[in-house]
Amino acid sequence: MKDTVYVFARVPRLGAVKRRLAREIGDRAALRFYLATLYRTVRLLAGDRRFHTVLAVTPDRAPARWPRGVALEPQGRGDLGQRMHRVARRRRRGRVAVVGTDIPALTADDVARAFRLLGRAQACFGPASDGGYWLVALSPRRPSAPFAAVRWSSEWALADTLANFSGRKVAMLRELHDVDTAADLRATTK
Repeated sequence: MKDTVYVFARVPRLGAVKRRLAREIGDRAALRFYLATLYRTVRLLAGDRRFHTVLAVTPDRAPARWPRGVALEPQGRGDLGQRMHRVARRRRRGRVAVVGTDIPALTADDVARAFRLLGRAQACFGPASDGGYWLVALSPRRPSAPFAAVRWSSEWALADTLANFSGRKVAMLRELHDVDTAADLRATTK
């Protein structure tokens, strides 16, 4: 079974994406950033033959113009952890990774390295500079509730998630910036 990477995406609508960033740079600029990184991420990952790429979308049935040439699946309801757990369960016997659409420095090699590290670990994380993470990759030997009790969108998101992997081997990738604020955006364009 081929490894699968899910790109988590929200329907690209003015005022509905990158809301924290939009408060600082405006709705239109935030939407432009979002669309650029969404299309870049999908093009980059879907063009790589080392893994299968799926665009996991929310809201599930909202009409949108999504990038072509990539499979679409709904994320379903719930918080971020519930939605990530749901898509991971769809590939219960395979290795799965989840990435967002706001990591300008992400490469296909980052995802491939995460899957390689799962040969020795049960999970792999790409830590973000803000205390969260930009990638999580899971082996089939993952915990039953890998994303329980996580304080999402906080400096504790990675630490909370790692607590669910206590006693299991976990690997780490390089630290990257995800873009949630104007300062994050400036840091990625230097």
